[in-house]
Amino acid sequence: MSPLEAGAPGGGRPILQAAGVRKSFGSHDVLRGIDLEVAAGEVVCLIGASGSGKSTLLRCLDLLEQVDDGEVWLDGVEITDPRVEVDEVRRGIGMVFQAYNLFPHLSVLQNLVLGPTKAAGVSRSEARERAFVLLERVGLADKVHAYPDSLSGGQQQRVALVRALAMRPRLMLLDEITSALDPLLVGEVLDVVRGLRSDGIAVVMATHEMAFARDVADRVVFLADGAVVEDGTAAQVLTAPRDERTVAFLERFHA
Repeated sequence: MSPLEAGAPGGGRPILQAAGVRKSFGSHDVLRGIDLEVAAGEVVCLIGASGSGKSTLLRCLDLLEQVDDGEVWLDGVEITDPRVEVDEVRRGIGMVFQAYNLFPHLSVLQNLVLGPTKAAGVSRSEARERAFVLLERVGLADKVHAYPDSLSGGQQQRVALVRALAMRPRLMLLDEITSALDPLLVGEVLDVVRGLRSDGIAVVMATHEMAFARDVADRVVFLADGAVVEDGTAAQVLTAPRDERTVAFLERFHA
């Protein structure tokens, strides 16, 4: 059964745990001891100004960047252990960027089948069936044989999300996936993210969509200067922030 077909979120146990994560580039400290826990079916939105460390944190969680210190655990396994098999870990994590990164010479169906068959050893028939089910769920069943350049930005981003979901991840990491879209198309993509929450997939999403964070996120984490400044419910962080840096950020953002 695919993640989008799965049942209710699991009982709140952490799927992802980050403890004391640090990352520097040269003399610049980008992450300064990040602690984060995310449960199955939980949506956590990362907010903060550009340069606050949101994207770097996501890249560290996906092992695209090697942490300098600290630990990251996925399903009880320390994935920052140097002995871990990185490609195997990434099969349990879906990562989607603001750039769609679809293969332009492949159809939508071919884009979706490639990962499961090549990286996960799934039969072509099973991968195709999985792709059809997922495309139906996101309203793109009629685009199965289309090529990326014939799709709108919102459609391409939905395909990128489905391509990640086709690998049956336990965790989805989403990096500003709506920032390159026309405002009219943002809702198409965020509707898919809403579905992830109800299907038991843990989601960590860097976003500037405050309305989405308010309506959908279980928790909002505000980062500043590479540190977690506030971590609480959307209502608490967005409407009654406790830290003056959060207050200043939200005032600038809404201005």
